[in-house]
Amino acid sequence: MHGRIKVKTTLEQQEAKRKEREKKLELYVGATQAALSKRKAGQLDKEALEITAQILALNPDFASLWNLRREVFLALGADRSDEEMRPLYVSELSFLESCLRVNPKSYGTWYHRCWIMQHMPEPDWTRELTLCNRFLEIDERNFHCWDYRRFITKSSNVPNSDELEFTSSLITKNFSNYSSWHYRSKLLPQIHPDPQRLGRATEKVLLSELELVQNAFFTDPNDQSAWFYHRWLLGRADLPLSIRCIFVDVAGSWISVTFSQPVLADSDLILFIDEKPIMVTWKTPDGRKKPNLVWVCKFPKERLDNYCQHNFKVIWNDGEAQKECLLYPGKQSTWFRDSASENKIFSLELSEGKSNVLHQELKSCKELQELEPENKWCLLTIILLMRALDPLLYEKESLCYFDTLKVVDPMRSGYYDDLRSKFQMENAILKMEYAETNVIILLDKHLTRLYHLDHLVLVSHMCLSNNKLPTLPSDLSMLQNIEVLEVDNNEISRLEGVWNLPKLTELSLQFNKIDNILNLQPLCSCPQLSVLRLQGNPICETADAQDQLKAFLPHVALIEM
Repeated sequence: MHGRIKVKTTLEQQEAKRKEREKKLELYVGATQAALSKRKAGQLDKEALEITAQILALNPDFASLWNLRREVFLALGADRSDEEMRPLYVSELSFLESCLRVNPKSYGTWYHRCWIMQHMPEPDWTRELTLCNRFLEIDERNFHCWDYRRFITKSSNVPNSDELEFTSSLITKNFSNYSSWHYRSKLLPQIHPDPQRLGRATEKVLLSELELVQNAFFTDPNDQSAWFYHRWLLGRADLPLSIRCIFVDVAGSWISVTFSQPVLADSDLILFIDEKPIMVTWKTPDGRKKPNLVWVCKFPKERLDNYCQHNFKVIWNDGEAQKECLLYPGKQSTWFRDSASENKIFSLELSEGKSNVLHQELKSCKELQELEPENKWCLLTIILLMRALDPLLYEKESLCYFDTLKVVDPMRSGYYDDLRSKFQMENAILKMEYAETNVIILLDKHLTRLYHLDHLVLVSHMCLSNNKLPTLPSDLSMLQNIEVLEVDNNEISRLEGVWNLPKLTELSLQFNKIDNILNLQPLCSCPQLSVLRLQGNPICETADAQDQLKAFLPHVALIEM
């Protein structure tokens, strides 16, 4: 304890304490063996409750003994009335409360209390809410107690509005109550659901919350709780499951389908050609059988007449999502995709009122940042507000704030680099759509990771040179239409994502960190690859590297080293 002088103990005192500990351990082990023996013998009686209580009072985290107590209650309740069982349940709740005083964050104790309340006749829910209030006064971030409170309010039909008022009272007392802010984010979409945005509250409510949270972080700018809640307020709604894109390649006789969420589509995705179902086998681009955003299949090319128009349609899960496109006579490919810009996938749908409020928020945060120049939460919030308002308009300014963030908070520079990479890729995708091109240029963007590759399934040329990419991730295999891929001057040592890219003809990997020929093995699955540039890689320094590579990749016509 703080402020207490440590008193040295003599050898005799140490020996006495050792013997006392051994005695307690002997009793503990003996009681444990007795309890487990009764369980093995099927003796589920009150004595088993007494024995387990001795152990759990000292160690509430003994899961097997809580299981034994539940078995005893079920056995006793089988031949007793509710009136006879009620005193046992009341006694158990009292015992559980004493265990929680020993360890207020005991998983087993809180779970057992839920179980007792579910089986107890006429449980006193009001008393349990009072219990939660007491424990939250001791530790306002005890998530076990918050989970139990949610169980109680749901079981006893406490109005969500009452719980929202409860969070308001706690936040008023202490703006740093992160658990209350979090609970509030769960309650608002239930009380004021936005019919247009899944999992979000109405705009009117969110705007009023912005005022509340602004008071919080101006009161204590260095506390993270309010800043996290503010980030939730700026968040986008959960996107419903949909098919974003369908692409048909006649020459290769394959189709790719892109979803908004990862799905396991090997059996629930049906292809129709001219309204007739076609038996096909769906696979992920990387060959792994797991939920994925992109699925590919081969189709029978002989069903098509080059002089006729054909309709391609895919239906997922009995009509939950579908997409179709037309193949016109003489064409070798066709597609239909949703627009990231039109559907506001990377930005918010802003009304005039919300836009005005966010502009005022941005102005206030900049004023706060002048007073608190090294406040990382304020800097990050400024970036998020800029993206919510107009990601392209504020692009250069937000990059400057990222640079400041890395200086202020160097321990998290890797996170900021990844977040900046994500925003850079979102901006590049929006610009590509506005230009109506299938070429994306991400040259010299300081990228450390690749994001949103499912939005690039139609891209034919991609430039990723002069960045900080350590690898080409497996998601890169989604780029089934990529023909030219430039990744010079990065930190790449592995090519995990360059699998089964059917149209890839040119790959430039100059000045990276490839030092082993086996790291190029994915290129064996790219049949159209004809040009490979490897200058400046460690692999080029090995003897007879050129001959080894030609033997390893015989289908590649030109290998530059």
